[in-house]
Amino acid sequence: MNPRLGALQPYPFEKLRALHAGVVLPADRRPINLSIGEPKHPTPAFIEDAVRDNLKGLSGYPLTRGTDALRSAIANWLMRRYDLPRIDPATQVLPVLGSREALFAFAQTVLDPDANARVLCPNPFYQIYEGSALLAGARPTFINADASRDFAADWDSVSDEVWAETQLIYVCSPGNPAGNVMTLDEWRMLFDRADRHGFVIAADECYSEIYFDEAHPPLGALEAAHRLGRTDFHNLICFSSLSKRSNVPGMRSGFVAGDANLIKQFLLYRTYHGSAMSDVVAAASVAAWNDEAHVIDNRRMYAEKFDAVLPILQPALDVTRPQAAFYLWPRTPGSDTDFARALLEQEAVTVLPGSFLARDASADGRGGNPGTGRIRIALVAPLDECVEAAHRIARFAKAYAAR
Repeated sequence: MNPRLGALQPYPFEKLRALHAGVVLPADRRPINLSIGEPKHPTPAFIEDAVRDNLKGLSGYPLTRGTDALRSAIANWLMRRYDLPRIDPATQVLPVLGSREALFAFAQTVLDPDANARVLCPNPFYQIYEGSALLAGARPTFINADASRDFAADWDSVSDEVWAETQLIYVCSPGNPAGNVMTLDEWRMLFDRADRHGFVIAADECYSEIYFDEAHPPLGALEAAHRLGRTDFHNLICFSSLSKRSNVPGMRSGFVAGDANLIKQFLLYRTYHGSAMSDVVAAASVAAWNDEAHVIDNRRMYAEKFDAVLPILQPALDVTRPQAAFYLWPRTPGSDTDFARALLEQEAVTVLPGSFLARDASADGRGGNPGTGRIRIALVAPLDECVEAAHRIARFAKAYAAR
């Protein structure tokens, strides 16, 4: 067996199942699960129609580089969304089977484990970042989120020695779980470090289309690079997906885009990896990337939930509206794990303890676990369920704090 498998930690939801062991739910409460970021809004009918209308695509092997139509649709969407003058669909775009598998596989492509490789990750983080680093023979290093800076990663804590050993950085903007959006100054700093030390930046943007101000969408990685004169996107790859944008997590459809040299090497890796998107999914994906009306409606539904839930929760918990994404990241009165277990036991509401999403050390070995004392609430359930859950959480939190 690959000995590196032993370095993998249990996934957050495996920890959650262990935390819930022995819990008996109250008989007078219907269970409401707000722990997992799985979109629950209906899949748009035109995407379902596109699947049905293209079933003949099942009769042939798909190409790893994807269809010309899909790469063009993605390139055009990137240019519209981020006001970019040119994205070459032939060299700067590659369809993938959702951002998750691509985020993992990309590390296997760019890391040299014989060079004492280090991978930097925000903390809290998406556990795929850590797993991809470990299985590629690298050392994951966690950069704590700074609550005083709207949960931006504390890049100033990274020593020159750590920067010099870094081969890959994962960033997530809008962030999971805090919904923070990286600023142009943050990007400028990372690009400067990448030029100085030669590492690659992997920008996870799967929440980029869940935001609350139609006039001010979140800044993207390619957009930031272009504004700063990096028109070739050197050492930068962004990862995106239709799962949350278009409510099609089961389609497993996303893309990577950016540095053409990195795309070329990633395509080589994927040719051996066997990660080609079905032409059926590709055709439905073209339809999704070409339409914005359903995405605007999707944002409206999430905004309604935040508008309804926050006034209920804020008198009971320290919680604020995020810049983007569909999570709340409130403080808990006391232990996040004790709070989450007791909430399920008394109110039949499932949330995710924040400590399960983070690790105990920042880049300098200090800082503790930045998820401790917080919970992640995913507002993915229907509006009425989110409102009902908010009332239960608020009632429970007030009683919990008064113990």
